[in-house]
Amino acid sequence: MLAMRPVASTSPLSNAERLRGTLELVLWKLSAAGERLVKHPRVRELYPEYLFTLHSVIRASVPLMETARDRARSISAADPVAARLVEYLDEHIEEERDHDEWLLEDLASLGVDRSTITARVPSPTVARAVGAQYYWVLHYHPVALLGWIGLLEGYPPTPATIDELMARTGYELQAFRTLSAHAELDIGHGDEIFATLDQLPLTAEQSEVIGLSAMSSVDLLAHALDEVTRSA
Repeated sequence: MLAMRPVASTSPLSNAERLRGTLELVLWKLSAAGERLVKHPRVRELYPEYLFTLHSVIRASVPLMETARDRARSISAADPVAARLVEYLDEHIEEERDHDEWLLEDLASLGVDRSTITARVPSPTVARAVGAQYYWVLHYHPVALLGWIGLLEGYPPTPATIDELMARTGYELQAFRTLSAHAELDIGHGDEIFATLDQLPLTAEQSEVIGLSAMSSVDLLAHALDEVTRSA
């Protein structure tokens, strides 16, 4: 959700390349919103608000993937895409578990009590972004979630962006542990999601909904970042 770098691409015209092509048409929106936040003259006071917004997104990750896995499992006997999705999500759920706790620890290093964060009502924009995924998972096909995961895992924050945030905010390293961890971990996770995409026998409609999920996510998460910036 800040300045991003792509991870290694796969073969041309694959499912992964189609998703990357879709994302690269719209990623400028999210990158620009992240740049506005990083360059803001009051970024020091905005950074805890950014972490709250990021926590609001990440706290939904495991429950959302569990919902998608359970829905995929329920239709997997007659659906090879769903069957492969169950395998991927079973593994990825464990990889992502407790990352919301990391953010609470980062916020605690800034003097923000976890009860303050968990008691706050998340942004309606974040609720719209996550809620759209639940709709597609439950009312169309759980493969739609790969558009969301492809965005969040395939384009991690760069070390240069994290270094700039540290310099501009003046906060210590412990306030950036989650961002730093994802800058490293999501290179491998990005490889996993795009490799998984290329193993799926997607229909044209399934490919379309993955793209719609990704584009909708870019638009709403960019709006959520701009809400953080405007809060100053």
